[in-house]
Amino acid sequence: MSSGSGADNGHAKEAALYEQQLSKIAEVRAALGKLSGKSALYCSDGSIARYLIARNWDVKKATKMLMKTLKWRSEYKPDEIRWDDISDEAVTGKNYRCDYFDKSGRSILVMRPSCQNTKNAKGQVRNLVYCMEHAILNLPPGQDQMVWLIDFAGFGMSHLSLHVTKLTADVLQGHYPERLGLAILYNAPRFFESFWKIASPILEPKTRNKVKFVYSDNPETSKIMEDLFNMDELECAFGGRGQATFNITDYAARMREDDNKMPLFWSPENSALASEPYLMKNHGSQQCSSGLKTEETALDKIMETENVSEKSEAIESTSEEKEETEDASEERGQTEVLSERRRETEADSVKDETETRAEKKEETESGTVKLTTSAGEGITSSDKGGSSSDP
Repeated sequence: MSSGSGADNGHAKEAALYEQQLSKIAEVRAALGKLSGKSALYCSDGSIARYLIARNWDVKKATKMLMKTLKWRSEYKPDEIRWDDISDEAVTGKNYRCDYFDKSGRSILVMRPSCQNTKNAKGQVRNLVYCMEHAILNLPPGQDQMVWLIDFAGFGMSHLSLHVTKLTADVLQGHYPERLGLAILYNAPRFFESFWKIASPILEPKTRNKVKFVYSDNPETSKIMEDLFNMDELECAFGGRGQATFNITDYAARMREDDNKMPLFWSPENSALASEPYLMKNHGSQQCSSGLKTEETALDKIMETENVSEKSEAIESTSEEKEETEDASEERGQTEVLSERRRETEADSVKDETETRAEKKEETESGTVKLTTSAGEGITSSDKGGSSSDP
């Protein structure tokens, strides 16, 4: 087969897959029924596709998940949160949206858990939701994901909260599927790894795999930052050359401007939002405008190590299962052989016993001897009262 025909077959398969996916999007839309207002705007083809991707293209599961989000959005009203509602939470710069993007055009949210200034878990999550809604608002055309940069400078044990972590995971996974492209944990302290082992099972595998640890003193992981970000824009706190730091006055002014844009974004006249198309792409290796496959190139080395570990575990698990199967099979085989031998032994025993009885009977019948008395009269063994012919 020529390379040309192979390419044609590849394109044909891709086109067929794309049609299948569009068909599933239509199924979800039909299952949702007639929608109006913001729900209708929210359920564009692109949005429905994200829910299908999150549920491995299972129409029933994706529909159920999307319906929960529509209910949540109608009650929580994330698009109606304004700066004044969360300014108390935002004042320290613990969560904020950058005014630049990564090389793929993804919005960037910076998080500094050591700057935590309240104990109100719901307020903290509300602030995060506000940031995410604004990150989505500012996404360039053709991009639908964001990057989280989590700075662990000054982080201590007192900043750990499994409760807030769970609330955050529930909101992110349940109502913003496929919005997170990557989460970078920058210079996380060693003790955090123990917490991560406890907290990571809260996350779904797809979300958990998007979390990467990066350390400034590790050249291999530091290169991830160079591949993902424009180093002239990236803050120096993350190894970049950008001199800008968080300024509450400037940030508040920028967020107020976004607040004014948000109602227009969710207005019925925003046909772009309502008709956001679904473009088939691999969210795991999204193509950058420069032609660089960000996830594949930037995370290549760190992923390689993780994959080797996962494969080793899988191989060990498979080997153990194989050995168990072989042992069980061998045990069954040995049992069958023993049973067969037992049956053969029993059969031989019965056969030998039958033959012995027959031989004894034959000897008794044909071997009757005459015993001579002094008178010369012959008598048989039976006359002696013997029972040598008894079995």
